[in-house]
Amino acid sequence: MCKTIDELWHGNIVPQTDSRNNSPEMRQLMEYIARHHDDLLKTLNDEQKETFEKFNDCWNEYIELAEKAIFTYAFKLGARITFETLCDKCDLS
Repeated sequence: MCKTIDELWHGNIVPQTDSRNNSPEMRQLMEYIARHHDDLLKTLNDEQKETFEKFNDCWNEYIELAEKAIFTYAFKLGARITFETLCDKCDLS
Protein backbone atom coordinates (compact mmCIF):
# COMPACT_ATOMS: atom_id res chain seq x y z
CA MET A 1 0.00 0.00 0.00
CA CYS A 2 2.73 2.48 0.91
CA LYS A 3 4.40 1.84 -2.44
CA THR A 4 1.20 2.80 -4.26
CA ILE A 5 0.84 5.98 -2.21
CA ASP A 6 4.48 6.84 -2.97
CA GLU A 7 3.89 6.21 -6.67
CA LEU A 8 0.83 8.50 -6.60
CA TRP A 9 2.78 11.20 -4.75
CA HIS A 10 5.67 11.12 -7.22
CA GLY A 11 3.33 11.24 -10.21
CA ASN A 12 4.19 7.78 -11.49
CA ILE A 13 0.53 6.78 -11.24
CA VAL A 14 -1.82 9.27 -12.89
CA PRO A 15 -5.37 7.89 -12.72
CA GLN A 16 -6.89 10.61 -14.89
CA THR A 17 -4.59 9.79 -17.80
CA ASP A 18 -3.65 6.18 -17.13
CA SER A 19 -7.27 5.07 -17.30
CA ARG A 20 -8.25 7.02 -20.42
CA ASN A 21 -8.42 5.39 -23.82
CA ASN A 22 -7.66 2.01 -22.36
CA SER A 23 -10.06 0.08 -24.52
CA PRO A 24 -10.28 -0.24 -28.29
CA GLU A 25 -13.80 1.20 -28.17
CA MET A 26 -12.64 4.29 -26.30
CA ARG A 27 -9.68 4.81 -28.65
CA GLN A 28 -11.99 4.53 -31.66
CA LEU A 29 -14.45 7.01 -30.17
CA MET A 30 -11.63 9.47 -29.46
CA GLU A 31 -10.53 9.19 -33.10
CA TYR A 32 -14.10 9.87 -34.25
CA ILE A 33 -14.41 12.84 -31.90
CA ALA A 34 -11.13 14.33 -33.12
CA ARG A 35 -12.08 13.86 -36.77
CA HIS A 36 -15.56 15.36 -36.33
CA HIS A 37 -14.12 18.22 -34.31
CA ASP A 38 -11.69 19.06 -37.10
CA ASP A 39 -14.36 18.70 -39.78
CA LEU A 40 -16.72 20.99 -37.87
CA LEU A 41 -14.04 23.65 -37.33
CA LYS A 42 -13.45 23.79 -41.09
CA THR A 43 -17.08 24.81 -41.64
CA LEU A 44 -17.25 27.57 -39.02
CA ASN A 45 -16.55 31.26 -39.40
CA ASP A 46 -14.31 33.04 -36.88
CA GLU A 47 -17.13 34.03 -34.53
CA GLN A 48 -18.55 30.51 -34.55
CA LYS A 49 -15.08 29.06 -33.96
CA GLU A 50 -14.69 31.27 -30.90
CA THR A 51 -18.05 30.15 -29.53
CA PHE A 52 -17.22 26.52 -30.26
CA GLU A 53 -13.86 26.80 -28.48
CA LYS A 54 -15.58 28.34 -25.45
CA PHE A 55 -18.00 25.41 -25.50
CA ASN A 56 -15.05 22.99 -25.66
CA ASP A 57 -13.31 24.74 -22.76
CA CYS A 58 -16.45 24.50 -20.61
CA TRP A 59 -17.00 20.88 -21.59
CA ASN A 60 -13.40 19.97 -20.74
CA GLU A 61 -13.69 21.69 -17.36
CA TYR A 62 -16.92 19.81 -16.67
CA ILE A 63 -15.30 16.49 -17.62
CA GLU A 64 -12.37 17.18 -15.28
CA LEU A 65 -14.74 17.89 -12.39
CA ALA A 66 -16.81 14.80 -13.19
CA GLU A 67 -13.72 12.59 -13.37
CA LYS A 68 -12.54 13.93 -10.02
CA ALA A 69 -15.91 13.21 -8.45
CA ILE A 70 -15.99 9.69 -9.91
CA PHE A 71 -12.42 9.02 -8.75
CA THR A 72 -13.21 10.23 -5.24
CA TYR A 73 -16.39 8.18 -5.06
CA ALA A 74 -14.70 5.05 -6.39
CA PHE A 75 -11.75 5.44 -4.02
CA LYS A 76 -14.06 5.80 -1.03
CA LEU A 77 -16.15 2.85 -2.19
CA GLY A 78 -13.02 0.72 -2.52
CA ALA A 79 -11.89 1.78 0.94
CA ARG A 80 -15.31 0.85 2.38
CA ILE A 81 -15.18 -2.56 0.71
CA THR A 82 -11.67 -3.11 2.05
CA PHE A 83 -12.73 -2.00 5.54
CA GLU A 84 -15.77 -4.28 5.54
CA THR A 85 -13.66 -7.17 4.29
CA LEU A 86 -11.14 -6.64 7.06
CA CYS A 87 -13.91 -6.31 9.64
CA ASP A 88 -15.45 -9.58 8.43
CA LYS A 89 -12.07 -11.28 8.84
CA CYS A 90 -11.81 -9.91 12.38
CA ASP A 91 -15.27 -11.23 13.23
CA LEU A 92 -14.38 -14.73 11.96
CA SER A 93 -11.29 -15.14 14.16
